Amino acid sequence: MTVSSLQQLFEHELEDIYYAEHELLDVLEELAESTENEEAVRAFEEHRDETQGHVDRLEEVFEMIGEPPEEEECEGIQGLIREHEGFIERDPDQGILDVYNLTAAQKTEHYEIAAYGNLAVLADRLGMSEAGDLLHENLEEEEATLETLKDLTSDFDYEQLRE
Repeated sequence: MTVSSLQQLFEHELEDIYYAEHELLDVLEELAESTENEEAVRAFEEHRDETQGHVDRLEEVFEMIGEPPEEEECEGIQGLIREHEGFIERDPDQGILDVYNLTAAQKTEHYEIAAYGNLAVLADRLGMSEAGDLLHENLEEEEATLETLKDLTSDFDYEQLRE
């Protein structure tokens, strides 16, 4: 389908992040299960719950624009997932995996922050202030999660990983 209007671009990007958030529900569960650092596990579990809220808000946005919630495969998230799977195949030590999971999650947060920031701008330009408010709410939560992940990565006990 040709995308020739801001509305169509908005819908495309909305479907893209809707797909990404659904994928991340599973990914965050896997990260929590494969991580031993208790604070990181807690952060992944909390963000999984938060991500379900993002999905719910996105469904509200779809309803506001009169479209059924649809997913469009998000190549960006798929690339990050493949990158993580490739690292797992290298059979990292547990501590290294914990650090990698934290940094991989940060990459994902940056992607989501860009997506929500762009969607919020498009919603505002299209005069969809209520949709924009919901998207801004998701954006703010993603930014807060990124800060939490940065703090956990910074505070990690790296001494245990030195050879």
